Formats: sequence, structure tokens, C-alpha cells
Amino acid sequence: MHHPELAKAKYVSFTTFRKNGTPVSTPVWFAPLDPTCDQWAFMSNDDVGKTKRLAHTSRVTVQECDLRGRVKEGAPIVEGSAVVVRDEASQQRVRAAVTAKYGLMARGFEVASLVGKVIPALKPSPRAGIIVTLP
Repeated sequence: MHHPELAKAKYVSFTTFRKNGTPVSTPVWFAPLDPTCDQWAFMSNDDVGKTKRLAHTSRVTVQECDLRGRVKEGAPIVEGSAVVVRDEASQQRVRAAVTAKYGLMARGFEVASLVGKVIPALKPSPRAGIIVTLP
């Protein structure tokens, strides 16, 4: 298994890069998409900083952190690439991976999405999946 430290991490610091190269980090849930852990994924609101930055560069880094984004001492930085997926089939694959790792906590986002479909005023922001490929 590649990157066992990420498989057990509750949160990772996901770093994207501005056009000028400045890194921007955000703590995210991070779930393996396949048993070899070459591909990872998480859900995000769409049309936010990280999805906009990924439109101009796929370069990312990830590193184990806590809920507030504080990096765990000695945690390795792993470089990779990422893509934003917006089609329903890809998002479902990402949601399934996140639910498999995080269980009931992840299901709360699904409930919010369903409520938004029934009550338009409570509709959540558009969502996107982010798929990260690590060496």
C-alpha cells in the first residue's frame, strides 16, 4: 500500500498553488479510491479557491494534519496532481470512498444535499469531487 500514513490520517493538508506559485493549504478529509492508494479523493464546494486554482495547475501536495490544518510534526510532504470532477458518476465514486472511510460523519453531507433538492431555499452550494493521484 502506498502512503499508509495518509490512509490512517483523519485530515490532510491539501495544498494547491496560485498562478504566481504561492501555496494555499486547506485541511480536508482524504479517502483512498483504490486499494493501492495511488488515487485519493474528497468532496468540496465547487467554484471555491481550490477548484479555481486547479483549473490552471494540477500540481498539489498533501501532508497529514489536524482539523485546523496544523501539520503533524515529521509528516512527509507528498507531491501529486489533482483534477476536479463534476459529473454525477465521478462524484458518486468519490462520495462512496469518503463514506467508506468516514462513515456516518460523511452521510451528513448527503442528507444536506437531499434536503436541498426538496426545499430549494436550503439548497447547498454546488459540489465537486477532487481526485488526487500520488506516486
